[in-house]
Amino acid sequence: MSVGHTSGFLALRGVDFGFAGSPRTLAGIDLALAPGEVHGIVGRSGCGKTTLLKVAAGLLAPQTGQVMVRGRDASTAREDIGFMFQQPTLLEWLPALDNVLLPVSLHRRPSTPEREWALQLLAQLGLAGLAQRRPGQLSGGQQSRVALARALMQRPSLLLLDEPFAALDALTRETLQQDLLALCAQHGTTVLFVTHDIAEAVFLADRVSVMDGGRIVQEVEIALPRPRDAALRGRPEFAALGARVREALQTHDSVQGVAA
Repeated sequence: MSVGHTSGFLALRGVDFGFAGSPRTLAGIDLALAPGEVHGIVGRSGCGKTTLLKVAAGLLAPQTGQVMVRGRDASTAREDIGFMFQQPTLLEWLPALDNVLLPVSLHRRPSTPEREWALQLLAQLGLAGLAQRRPGQLSGGQQSRVALARALMQRPSLLLLDEPFAALDALTRETLQQDLLALCAQHGTTVLFVTHDIAEAVFLADRVSVMDGGRIVQEVEIALPRPRDAALRGRPEFAALGARVREALQTHDSVQGVAA
């Protein structure tokens, strides 16, 4: 049986999913996030993490069960959801500002307040002077900041992140983790993220769910104070929680009959 709650700001209840002709990718997922919670999903490659994220986003429909965002079916709550992928996926011919504005400009011309909001997001992420630079003129970390600003452009209540910092060097990744936490705390954003990085999971999350074979098999509460800063990474309690998550990952073998 999956570990988790059955109600909340984001709630997955008894969710099963499988691609045609394949074993189930998700089996009996129960998971709930409180408003403003940051929740991490970890697990070995192929365990179903990214599929779970896409189901939570309403991009894939569960075969059984429900996915609710603020009491609404996820497929009808798209305006409440921001998504950041493993790669920045910026449009190379557009400057940073227009990439941030893309979720709006795909539907209509952005208003002056929306342009001001996009500029504010870029400034908060340390890109105040780079709004007119194209992606090819930005570093990998700067591109990831633009992608994060784009994901937050429409002030989503729920932000879903699929290993967004995995390709970056360690120091840039850690800086972006702090930027992410600061922005989400400021705006009260609820976050569900997938990562292979145990330290990232512990630093960002309030709780970490461990997946294996399409199921949530264990949950680790991350009882660390907020706001979190770089010094936290050197503390014994941080290392101890990382060891608990690692132990959980190593303990659970794949569940027979369920594949990712």
